[in-house]
Amino acid sequence: MLQRIAIRNLALIRDAELEFSDKLNVLSGETGAGKSIIVDALMLLMGGKYDKTMLSGGEDSGYVEGLFVFSSSEKTAFLGELGIDADEEMIVVRKFYADGKNDIRINGRSVTVKMLKSVMSRFVDICGQNEYQVLGKKSEHLNILDAYIGDPAAALTAELREKCAEYDDVRARAEALGNAEQRLQRMDMLAYQINEIESAAVKRGEEEELTEFRTRAMHGEKIKTALEGAEDALSGEGRALDGLYEASRMLSGIDKLSESYAELDRRLGDLAVEAEDIAGTLKDLLSEVDFDEHDLEEAENRLAKLRSLKRKYGDLDALPDKLEQLNSEYALLSSGDEEYERLKAEEEKLLGECCKLCKKLSAVRREGAKRLEKDVISELGDLGMANSVFEVAFAPLPERDEFEGNFGPHGADDIEFLLSPNPGQQLLPLVKIISGGEMSRFMLALKVIAGRYGGVDTMIFDEIDTGISGKTGLEVAEKLADISRRSQVFCVTHLAQIASMADCQYFISKTTDGYTTSTAVRRLDREGMIDEITRLSGAGEVSAAARRAAEELKAWSDGFKRDISQSDRPGN
Repeated sequence: MLQRIAIRNLALIRDAELEFSDKLNVLSGETGAGKSIIVDALMLLMGGKYDKTMLSGGEDSGYVEGLFVFSSSEKTAFLGELGIDADEEMIVVRKFYADGKNDIRINGRSVTVKMLKSVMSRFVDICGQNEYQVLGKKSEHLNILDAYIGDPAAALTAELREKCAEYDDVRARAEALGNAEQRLQRMDMLAYQINEIESAAVKRGEEEELTEFRTRAMHGEKIKTALEGAEDALSGEGRALDGLYEASRMLSGIDKLSESYAELDRRLGDLAVEAEDIAGTLKDLLSEVDFDEHDLEEAENRLAKLRSLKRKYGDLDALPDKLEQLNSEYALLSSGDEEYERLKAEEEKLLGECCKLCKKLSAVRREGAKRLEKDVISELGDLGMANSVFEVAFAPLPERDEFEGNFGPHGADDIEFLLSPNPGQQLLPLVKIISGGEMSRFMLALKVIAGRYGGVDTMIFDEIDTGISGKTGLEVAEKLADISRRSQVFCVTHLAQIASMADCQYFISKTTDGYTTSTAVRRLDREGMIDEITRLSGAGEVSAAARRAAEELKAWSDGFKRDISQSDRPGN
């Protein structure tokens, strides 16, 4: 669960820290007060996109920090695989800057936005306007169904994905062999490449050696002058070596008088020996400094050849492996018709295996779809849509002789969610029939079902009350309270019914001093909650009757939560 969030310099929120309940957390306030900023902060923690316009005006940087606590060994192991140390606690910090850059850390380890999204998908599920739009897309319905089914669908999909990869590879190779003209063209190209690599006879480390030689050859005169000067300075008449030996001779006459004199004598002797060795090395190097233009030109030409090979074939040291690969392909293509027939037989065999897996996966999906239909209809009944009919429609699977080209790594199923929200209405795709309020409840029904089958620890609902009010609003509030028994829930709302169910509530307001505007976030105590329920009820000027009604609604909600909590206890 998300235990705490700290926000600094995000839009109109300069500095705020919020602590949450592990049950139902409600955010409310006047329209335009800044409730969406809290949602933006949560989205940033989930890996949402940061835009530099989100930074508070006049600031160089800001951050959002979230403390998550959990007791799942599976989550601990998952984080450990990513190199993140976590022991029932995870701190996510996302710093953002005026230049649009981010710095994201999980328990101190720097991560990318992509990794942040991957991690947070295990902890938090956000349901907002974007997800409503996704739900209207037929292409997403198969993903929703597979997620509902869980491991049985996931295991078959993984097996099918591997088999499809094998099939695609064999099919591509067969196609390449099946066209005689293309095969001959490919063989010509391979023969050219094989000859080019073999004739080049590249030695390991040759490029580095030639590069070093060219550098020395280009500076030959400079190198020769330096080496000669150094050698002469050491061993020329009256030079350094003579001085060292003379100094050592002078000290040798007194080295027995004191250990310090003896030590100096030894050091001078060692230095003289080292200097003499260096002088010899300089002479050897001088004998090698004999560059001419022809040598340099040959080195340049050879380097150009090596670099051309490198551009074509990659790492020069890996050319032997590349040559082996090219020879193998040439031999394969040379076998021609025989290999083609073998590949076509393998292709047909793999197509049959893919077909069987697709049918098996489809059977699992059809069985799961029946359960999903029952679960959704049951949940919609609790949300004031008791007469709804929901169906997962499957298009017929292609016949065996039509299977090729009509399946993929996700199978051969073509499905779509259909709904009839009212008696007498025909079943139609969601996007064609469902209203805003109905879409909110349909999405809530799916989230309830997902949570029941082992979903995430935290669920965030933004705009879940769109298009609903009255009795329906109360039914949605009850459902959110029900979800919060199993998962932590956040809800941004303008409905008194939902606010009355809050275990923790924050009021968001906007203030201005005439020069600057800021958003304030205040946690409400029970009296504050009742005041807010009164305001959300649309009572206008607060009257004793309006406040009394708010108190009654809050008391009723407390009783409802008490009842469902007791119903979960053993023996009930």
